[in-house]
Amino acid sequence: MKLEDAKILICDDSILARKQLKTMISSFGACSVIEAENGQEAIDLYIKHSPDLIFLDIVMPIKDGHSAISEIMEINPKADIVIVSSVGTQSQLRKSIQLGAKDFIQKPLNSWQIESILKNRFEGRD
Repeated sequence: MKLEDAKILICDDSILARKQLKTMISSFGACSVIEAENGQEAIDLYIKHSPDLIFLDIVMPIKDGHSAISEIMEINPKADIVIVSSVGTQSQLRKSIQLGAKDFIQKPLNSWQIESILKNRFEGRD
């Protein structure tokens, strides 16, 4: 799949964090970006849109990232989830991976991290 054909879900309770990540993703190629501000909304939007990739924060209101990972993985065990969080402890990382996340990025974000993830997952990237 090419990046321009991808659907990407960004879930973070910080509008600034969502905007920063969306800007980075868009700079690497036009694609459909869906935004959620809590774990429950991420689950609902996952069901509605079946995104190809999910960037998910851990600490959020209503439903946290770990709960969202669990529920999304029940819906689709092959879901591609990347945790993006400032909570970068080994126990948080281990729990995220055990629940089904494929990758973990610590905030603050660098564009090379996002580029690397996109290159590893989508074709048609230079």
